[in-house]
Amino acid sequence: MAEFRVEGITTSGKTVAGNITAESLKVAKKRSEQLAREKQFKLTRVLERVNFIYRVQRGTEKPIDGEQRAYSKDEVKQALERMGYRVIYVRKKLFGGRTRKAPDVDIITFVRVSADLMRQKLPFNEVLQLLVDDTPNPTLRDTLKDINLELKQGKDSEKVFLKHSGVFGKFTANMLGLASKSGNMADIYDSTAKFLERNAEFKRNLKSALIMPAVTVFVLMLAVLFYIGYIFPATAEAFERMRIELPPMTKASLALSRWITGNVWLILAAVTIPSVAVGRFFSTDRGKFLMDKYIIRLPVLGNLFHKTAIEIFCRVFYSLYSGSGENIEVIRLASEACGNKYMEHQIKSIAIPLMLQKGKGLTEAFEACGVFTKTAISRFNSGSETGTVRQTAYQLAEYYEKETTYRLRNAIEVIQIAISMFIMIVLTLLTIVSSETAMVRPKVPGTFLHYLSGLF
Repeated sequence: MAEFRVEGITTSGKTVAGNITAESLKVAKKRSEQLAREKQFKLTRVLERVNFIYRVQRGTEKPIDGEQRAYSKDEVKQALERMGYRVIYVRKKLFGGRTRKAPDVDIITFVRVSADLMRQKLPFNEVLQLLVDDTPNPTLRDTLKDINLELKQGKDSEKVFLKHSGVFGKFTANMLGLASKSGNMADIYDSTAKFLERNAEFKRNLKSALIMPAVTVFVLMLAVLFYIGYIFPATAEAFERMRIELPPMTKASLALSRWITGNVWLILAAVTIPSVAVGRFFSTDRGKFLMDKYIIRLPVLGNLFHKTAIEIFCRVFYSLYSGSGENIEVIRLASEACGNKYMEHQIKSIAIPLMLQKGKGLTEAFEACGVFTKTAISRFNSGSETGTVRQTAYQLAEYYEKETTYRLRNAIEVIQIAISMFIMIVLTLLTIVSSETAMVRPKVPGTFLHYLSGLF
């Protein structure tokens, strides 16, 4: 989340200021307006903390360039002047002004190494200091420095980590923040690392399953378009100029070629505009919800997405579940972590209200939201009856991890076979059309030779 400073004036004319975190400036302004109404002060401005670049000089020394995060240009300038520098310029960084998410591999390394070191009874502040010195990514390194400093100042660990959710990701920040408050930090860090490793592995395998076939099909379609738009017409039009009647497939292919070459810009617009529109729509909250709702119903891959989401839910549920009444918050966090907006919505809007308002049990609530498999419902039911819900969640996570890993390999094979079949069909059609063209014969003997002699 981004950091913002809220500034205002009270009814007595006193200036007030405070810091909040929010996902965007729009959200920050709404929260600030609500805060102003509650605390009865006039809101003057909301400033986002961004990166500023500067150049300063001390006396006749060589000018120094630097970068500093701050809420305003004046704040940076005043701080530098207090340090005895002459400010040459301070300006907002045009690109990269906001904190970006650290690379997944660096986050996984941080969480995994932290879990291992804490199991060796090393204090967490020493763990942070070690990793600050060894972390290669500057964004993550600076974030760990801030976290270490704020924790030493006695600030709430959950708020400290959530403040840096833009770097860690919302789920990881939530988990690490809760870990500091629990009595099993090493276990939660270990479970978080397991989740991140599993998620990264699934994405990597999915990319290998989809990217190569997509590239193959793209290159094939370019080759087909080149053949239809350039090579094929040169031959077919030669026959037309000799008034030779073209066979049906050759005639249809030539008509298609002329239509494509004559409407290139229309075709590009018809492909590009809907693609951009669909991409923009799926980047919205409503679009993500609908995509996640129907993606789990896709053939072959839909089942994988669905069970992987359940696996992640169960793994987070296992990490945080305590067997007490506070587990509503655990269910909420697990639903947010599962990575599927539709499942998250169903659990939050159906399962949790049933448990809170109607006193339904865990199994009944999960079954009512309609996003868990029969296997998951059956196992949770058994766990509820025997008092082993937490262990049941772990067993489900392990079971679905093994099943999705196996099914993903099968899915990759199915996709590769389907792509091979598609390539074979396309090449067969091109071969048939080329063979038909090669068998064209003029009705009047010598016509083709006479035409060729006229060319030379």
